[in-house]
Amino acid sequence: MSDYLLAGVDEAGRGALAGPVVCAAVILGNDMSPHQLTDSKLLGAQKRHQLAQEIKRDSLCWSIGTGSVEEIDRINILQSTLLAMQRAVESLKFRPHHVLVDGNRVPNLAVSVQAVVKGDLHVPVISAASILAKDTRDKMMHQYASDHPAYAFESNVGYGTAAHLAALARYGATSLHRNSFAPVREVIGRNDLRGLS
Repeated sequence: MSDYLLAGVDEAGRGALAGPVVCAAVILGNDMSPHQLTDSKLLGAQKRHQLAQEIKRDSLCWSIGTGSVEEIDRINILQSTLLAMQRAVESLKFRPHHVLVDGNRVPNLAVSVQAVVKGDLHVPVISAASILAKDTRDKMMHQYASDHPAYAFESNVGYGTAAHLAALARYGATSLHRNSFAPVREVIGRNDLRGLS
């Protein structure tokens, strides 16, 4: 094991209308080849899943932290994301000496931490976290899809596509929808008005 442990952290699902925000923390092992690692959004689902499996197998350690829909609505998406990042880092098997976080905000941690803008694109350990977070969250949303077939979560993974917005307008919000997000809030408001008419 390396003397100096560097962890990367990133999130998936921050801009979605439904489902949790998912964060991953990763400490890469010496055997991981960084050249294939990049921003998860630039990878197809199959390649992303393959790399996620390799990261889980070959990294020194990894963990996942989530911010629930209820937390997002109660404390807002930014605070929920930072909380999920904190949970991910604190769940790592080994305590890192330093943590690199994608973006421009960092969670409150007991170790040194640094924000890296576009880190998921340029820093392999953050790219690895990006891939793990996205793969994990997509899998969760695919599972939710069977309970809520009208919303096509298997294809939009909770993001506000035209089809998702149309289903939201037609069927209303589910327990997976973030009521604090404007498109969901507007649908709830319209449905409330219909109930009064």
